[in-house]
Amino acid sequence: MNVLAFGIASKDQQGKVLEVFYPEIQTCPDTKLLSKLFPPAQRQQNCGYRELTSSETQDLFAGFTPTAKNCALACYLGADLPPRDVPSAYLKLHLLSMRLYQPNTLNLEGIFTIMPTVAWTSAGAISVAELKTALLAARQSVATSQGREHLQVYALDKFPPLLNYVLPAGVRIADSARVRLGAYLGEGTTVMPSGFINFNAGTIGPNMIEGRISQGLIIGAGTDVGGGASTMGTLSGGNAQIVAVGKDCLIGANAGIGISLGDNCIVEAGLYITAGAKVKLADGKIVKAREMAGKSNLLWRRNSSTGAVECLLNTKEFALNMQLHDNT
Repeated sequence: MNVLAFGIASKDQQGKVLEVFYPEIQTCPDTKLLSKLFPPAQRQQNCGYRELTSSETQDLFAGFTPTAKNCALACYLGADLPPRDVPSAYLKLHLLSMRLYQPNTLNLEGIFTIMPTVAWTSAGAISVAELKTALLAARQSVATSQGREHLQVYALDKFPPLLNYVLPAGVRIADSARVRLGAYLGEGTTVMPSGFINFNAGTIGPNMIEGRISQGLIIGAGTDVGGGASTMGTLSGGNAQIVAVGKDCLIGANAGIGISLGDNCIVEAGLYITAGAKVKLADGKIVKAREMAGKSNLLWRRNSSTGAVECLLNTKEFALNMQLHDNT
C-alpha cells in the first residue's frame, strides 16, 4: 500500500478532527511530492497526517480558506496498519467506497474507538459536546426572508452517509442515510428505500438491495436481497464467521442467513437460516446448516406440510431484471 490523500477536515473547538472529506487520492503518489510533505523519518511510521500550510492549501484547494473549525490536510498510508487517527480511518473508508479495495481487504481494527460520535447536521459535522450551544445559536440567529435559521440534526453516529463523500458511478441509492461511508457498491447496484449497507460491506454489482447487508459481507453479482431480508454480521455478538453470498442468488423477502451461500441459491421468503439450524436434505439425511454453507445450486425452504427446513437442489435459474439496473 502506498497512498497519499488530500482532504478537508472538520474540527471541534479543541482542534480535534471530527471527519475528513478526501476529494483527491493518489494510489501511486509522486515521490518528490511525498518526500516534501512527509520526510523519510515520518514515512517510516507508515501512517500519518499533517495540516497543510496556507500556500499548500491554495495550491490544492483554490479558494478554500481554513478557519478554526476546518483545515486542509494530507494523509499518508505506507502500509496496511490499523487506523491510527481520524484522518487515516476516513481515508480507509474512502478507499473502500471508491472501489479501490474490496471489503475485508483493509485492516480496520480499532476503527470504532478512533472515530468519534458526531452530530451530522445541516451545518456539517458538529461535536456532540458542542451541539446544544450550536442549536441555541441557530435559534438566536437573525431572521431571514424564509424565517429563522434552524439547525437540522440528521443523526448522531460515527459513520456518515456515503453520498456526502463519494459518488460511485452507475449506482442508484433511494435513501442516502441508509448507506454508510465505507460501503462498496459495484456498478449496477440499486439500493431501494428499505435497503441498508454497512461500512466494509457491499456488492459486486449489478445487485438489487432491499434488505440489510451487515459489516464484512459482500454480495456476488446478480444477487437480489429481498425486502426486509437480513444477513448476520459479526459486530455485536452471535456470529463469529463472516458471511458471503455468491452470484445470481435470491434471498426472499424477510428471509435471513447466518451462513454463506454459493452461486445460484434461493432462500424462501421468511426463512432465517442459522448455522446450527437442522435441515433435511433430498436423501432424507438431517444435518446442520453450516455443513451446507458455501455450496452452490441450493434451494432453502420450509416444508409446508411438516414445517421442517429443507435444503434441496435448486433447478431454477434466478436473474435480475436488468432494466432496473441501468443506472446511467
